[in-house]
Amino acid sequence: MDRPVSDTTPKVAALLVAAPASGQGKTTVVAALARLHARQGRTVRVFKCGPDFLDPYWHALASGAPVYQLDLWINGEADCRTRLAAAAAQADLIIVEGVMGLYDGDPSAADLAQRFGLPVLAVIDAAAMAGTFGALAFGLQHYRAGLPWAGVLANRVANGQHAQMLQGSVREPECWLGALMHNAAWSLPERHLGLTVASEVHDALARLDAAADALTSTPLGQMTLADWQRWRVGFEPSATLPQPAPGPASAGLSGQGDASMPPLQGQTIAVARDAAFCFIYAANLDCLRDLGAELVFFSPLADVALPACDALWLPGGYPELHATTIASNSALRDSLAAHIAAGKPVWAECGGMMALFDTLITADGQRHAQWGLVPGCVTMHKRLAALGPQQLQLASGLLRGHTFHYSTTETALPPVTRTARPDTSAQPDAGEALWQHGSVRASYFHAWFASCPAAVVELFSAPSGPPGLPA
Repeated sequence: MDRPVSDTTPKVAALLVAAPASGQGKTTVVAALARLHARQGRTVRVFKCGPDFLDPYWHALASGAPVYQLDLWINGEADCRTRLAAAAAQADLIIVEGVMGLYDGDPSAADLAQRFGLPVLAVIDAAAMAGTFGALAFGLQHYRAGLPWAGVLANRVANGQHAQMLQGSVREPECWLGALMHNAAWSLPERHLGLTVASEVHDALARLDAAADALTSTPLGQMTLADWQRWRVGFEPSATLPQPAPGPASAGLSGQGDASMPPLQGQTIAVARDAAFCFIYAANLDCLRDLGAELVFFSPLADVALPACDALWLPGGYPELHATTIASNSALRDSLAAHIAAGKPVWAECGGMMALFDTLITADGQRHAQWGLVPGCVTMHKRLAALGPQQLQLASGLLRGHTFHYSTTETALPPVTRTARPDTSAQPDAGEALWQHGSVRASYFHAWFASCPAAVVELFSAPSGPPGLPA
């Protein structure tokens, strides 16, 4: 339910960039917009709709600021509202990238736009259309009553004549915000799971600059900050956010609970972060710090030992692209083994879990020994094995998140519990398994930490019983 906006509510120019389907060029347009305004000295804050790890790397490079995800189910409305309000208090403009098509998913990008009053800019790949462009734009705008609307931008346009045809098809001339010509110079490279991480593309910033330069020839790109005020939106922070349980929840790490201190105060958590382990929400790092933890980062591809730490987080990523390097780093493997032997907790998500198993078989059939710290074999496939929102019930509470992977796992370990689809109970033959092996907890499940900080404390505490059950 929409809230009334008071005179004291932070207000800022804001857009939600959507499309009729995936692959239309939303990410490029959002990054180009952010880069264009950041180059002009404006403070830009970018958000990504849905649990995407990869697009935010490009948006962070373009805007020069961390990028956070917005999902009405995974985050919850209160979390989304608070993040938008915080951005509004410091930004000149906010840009939100949608997910899939405008009305796809539950919740959809359209749901987010209506919930927070975000005007929608539709990006349409017009390479193979003429008059139908106008019909598609009209349908996107009017399919749902009350959808805030900014206009439409044609992408991958052949030439000026083609642009004129597209513009002429738009029923409401004021909704035309321009055309971007097709140009490989600013295309963003892709691979399985999505875009290539920006840090791995040597000319990433040059691509964004080229896209920003191209945008300056459009009415959208020529708009001043004063022009953007037609899309001014108020964001009121939420007063209710999930809080960690003090005291006993932190006892697994600290040995005692103290309600006056953050539950992870005085604890150091090592976080794997490199090209193989890069699926990290900025919000998850913030959550760990808010819980009192000190974070130290290391590269399993390059470092020979873990940094000094009380707990370890192995996030998802692309271990399959670096399987040989992972296997050859025996010194790091030995350091991991010593950490586990000492009973120190490990939370391993998706790709981080895959590297812990004995063997990884890539999609071409090649077998690679991995760290061998959890028994089992992971096999990559050319098609998605799982995708969608999931929730994980632990003793301390319910974590929300998602799953997205191309591999399957065979292990003799019995699942101690499983994830479930939103608002359902776990079933023995569905969802993602949560395995425990010594002090290691591992799953394909990607957790949104802020959805239940108390459960995060549990994950980073030494196991005292079967996960998912009261100790």
